[in-house]
Amino acid sequence: MEIYDPDILKSRASGRKKEFSEISAKIVRMKSRDADRLIHQLHEREFTLIKCLECANCCRNLGPRLTGPDIERMAGYLKKGTSEFFKKYVSVDEDRDYVFRSMPCPFLMEDNYCSIYNVRPRACRTYPHTDQKNIIGIAHICLKNTEVCPAVYNIFDKLSRNRLI
Repeated sequence: MEIYDPDILKSRASGRKKEFSEISAKIVRMKSRDADRLIHQLHEREFTLIKCLECANCCRNLGPRLTGPDIERMAGYLKKGTSEFFKKYVSVDEDRDYVFRSMPCPFLMEDNYCSIYNVRPRACRTYPHTDQKNIIGIAHICLKNTEVCPAVYNIFDKLSRNRLI
């Protein structure tokens, strides 16, 4: 399906960057509870339509930030020591964050399922973040996610087209 094609999605979002940046700025100026209510409603609606397992753009293109507890949990699940897990799967990026050594995610299977789903990193569990509290504090992250997640793109599209803010 075209909406799940990462190149098409990125191109569409890039073409609307100015428009979507204005939407993000409007979100930041809203009362926090009003922004949360609006974005959460749109999130719920979009995720009845978007099927993550048909997409997996996030798993193919984004390297989640890994925390110490994430690494310990995944290593334990895989019955590896944390240092062995670290050597095989983890590197440190330019921001000094722990990330997966390679992309797509080493735990993404051919059918788009995650082989470590029950112990996946916190960043994966909360992605694309549009259902989190205090959305005004992460509006800039949501803006970036319009290039990767079709649901977030659609949320920004609806905000713009329907002049919801």
